[in-house]
Amino acid sequence: MPTVFVSIGSNIDRESNIRAGVSALQKQFGELNISSVYEAAAVGFKGDAFLNLIVAFETKKTPTDVDALLDLIEKQNGRTSEQKKFNPRTLDLDLILYDDFVSDNPDLDVPRSEITRYAFVLEPLAEIAGHLKHPILNIQYNELWDSFDKKDLDQKRINFSWD
Repeated sequence: MPTVFVSIGSNIDRESNIRAGVSALQKQFGELNISSVYEAAAVGFKGDAFLNLIVAFETKKTPTDVDALLDLIEKQNGRTSEQKKFNPRTLDLDLILYDDFVSDNPDLDVPRSEITRYAFVLEPLAEIAGHLKHPILNIQYNELWDSFDKKDLDQKRINFSWD
C-alpha cells in the first residue's frame, strides 16, 4: 500500500485543533506515524504562532481521494473559505507526499513544494522519514534538512500532550 505524508498545522485554538485533526485522520486511515510537534512563527503574515507536525499512514485511496478527505476534515473542524494561505487557520491539512507519485495537476501539488521551502514541513518530515528521498530531487529528507538555511529560523520542537 502507498505511504502518505500529511502536514498538519493550526494557529487558532492550536492544541485542540491539532488533536482533532490527528484523531480524524486515525479514524479515517488507522495507525499513524506521528512526528514531534513544532511551534513556528506564522509565515507570510502577522499572526499567532502555528503548531505543526507531519503524520504518515498507508492507504489504498488515490491521491485525489486523500486530498478530498483532508479538505472535508478541515471543514468539519471549523476551517472556512476565509482561512486561506497566509491567514490564521483552525486546521490545515496538506497532502505533501504520496509514495513516489508526482502530480502535474495544478490542483494537486504532490510532492508539495513547501517541503523544500518551509522548515515547519521539512524538519518534522526529516524526523520521521529522513532516509526517504524526494521523488523529484532524489535527495534524502535528512540531507535536505541538514542543508536548510536555519539562520533566521523561528521554530522549536515542543512537548505536546495528546490527552
